[in-house]
Amino acid sequence: MPFVELDTNLPAGRVPAGLEKRLCAAIATILGKPENRVNVAVRPGLAMVVNGSAEPCAQLLVSSIGVVGTAEHNRDHSARLFEFLTKQLDLAQDRCVGAGRGPPWD
Repeated sequence: MPFVELDTNLPAGRVPAGLEKRLCAAIATILGKPENRVNVAVRPGLAMVVNGSAEPCAQLLVSSIGVVGTAEHNRDHSARLFEFLTKQLDLAQDRCVGAGRGPPWD
């Protein structure tokens, strides 16, 4: 069961409505998990610094068990997730960071 946490310093009004549902669907597709088993939290308006700057940014944390893959699979998952996030939040890729617990991020 994947747990996904998206933290951002974007104000709530700049986070697109329904983002949590679209992120849930994207995670399910990318990780090959049933959507009804994915848990998503979106937390806007946080005091955050990424790469030494407080400019608009986001941080994604994914925890998932049973999505074991190769380093290539992990790079693919990351690329697809960050493509989704940068488009949804209108952020440059260097303003989004990610981390994971368990596969596929190990």
